[in-house]
Amino acid sequence: MIAAMPFVSRNAQGAITGVFNKPTPIAQEELDLDDTELRRYLEAGNSSEPQGALAASDREMARVAEDLIDVLIAKNLINFTDFPPEAQKKMLRRQNLRRTLSPLIDLVGDEDDNLIL
Repeated sequence: MIAAMPFVSRNAQGAITGVFNKPTPIAQEELDLDDTELRRYLEAGNSSEPQGALAASDREMARVAEDLIDVLIAKNLINFTDFPPEAQKKMLRRQNLRRTLSPLIDLVGDEDDNLIL
């Protein structure tokens, strides 16, 4: 099945303000799924919208939880093995991903783990 191309709404400055799966009165422009501007909009989480703000907050809180776990383990207040096996796998996967990015550490912002291009 071929995915439908999304329709976008824009503000007066021409910036994307919404993405829809079908045309609406405010969204008549159809964009390719791999359009650079569309990808940037989706990755940013559109913090001006409540759902986007919540998604951005979820990413931030995930980073806080990760840092908190690291501190608790470093202070011997909790052991890595106290976590269920599936949680351990996820934490190890995340550590490996961050280690992979370590050569690019100057390009990664502490606040959101997004590469700055």
